[in-house]
Amino acid sequence: MAVQKTLSREFELPGVGVHSGKPVRLAVFPMGEGGLVFRRTDLDGLEIPLRGGRFEARNSTAIVAGKFRIATIEHLLAALFAFGVRDAVITLDADEVPILDGSALPFVRAIEQAGTRVLTSPAAGLRIVRPFAVEEDGASIVVEPPLAGDALDLSYSIEYVHAAIGTQTLSVTLDPESFAREIAPARTFGFLRDVEALRARGLALGASYENTVVLDADRVVSGPLRFPDEFVRHKLLDLTGDLALLGRPLAGRITAQKAGHRLHLEVVRFLRAHPEYTAAF
Repeated sequence: MAVQKTLSREFELPGVGVHSGKPVRLAVFPMGEGGLVFRRTDLDGLEIPLRGGRFEARNSTAIVAGKFRIATIEHLLAALFAFGVRDAVITLDADEVPILDGSALPFVRAIEQAGTRVLTSPAAGLRIVRPFAVEEDGASIVVEPPLAGDALDLSYSIEYVHAAIGTQTLSVTLDPESFAREIAPARTFGFLRDVEALRARGLALGASYENTVVLDADRVVSGPLRFPDEFVRHKLLDLTGDLALLGRPLAGRITAQKAGHRLHLEVVRFLRAHPEYTAAF
């Protein structure tokens, strides 16, 4: 059985929603057991457990249940997942997790400062035992059993017709150290050509050069990159956060090609609907 963890103490991070543009105060509190629970303090404390909601992909990942909605949950969930924090209460006073600097690094630092503690009950992990794949419009994700042990090996490839991106591929075995060092600092990115259309749809209203890697037709215009391949690293960050929607540790090999949130969520839905493809560990 995997180790079950919560935080040693709470942390708070105020910011702005990258899509809503609204100010928001996020706080994450320790919890004895019960998984991850989202709470909207602006909706009279209305809450929903991670495993109790449905998920949507609309330029980010959102958890939805009736009038309850919280968007852009993937960066926070990725950090909690990578550090093994399965039990906590996540409170917000608006409908979107703050974007902060566009990466998961602020969440990692907050978790490290708060500390974690092991709970009495172990976590029931999921090990992939049968391979499967999901595909859509030339994008694909292949899910396979782990080569050995209970490791989660992630590989991602992207291809953009843009001089600053091109083709990028990266593989990582996920653990707190590799996530904090290789994945968490990678920021979300977007193109100037898309801004008008996104904002017409009510998206990217809080995006800025301070929280997004911005590209024009030829180059990055928002300052230096943190990694030469920061773009594929951010895709790995998004994938990690979306896999966290399972609410359990995961062991296997996942290879994504030109995918995104929509296809990530198809993997999660498939695993939820087909328990015969996994075994407990």
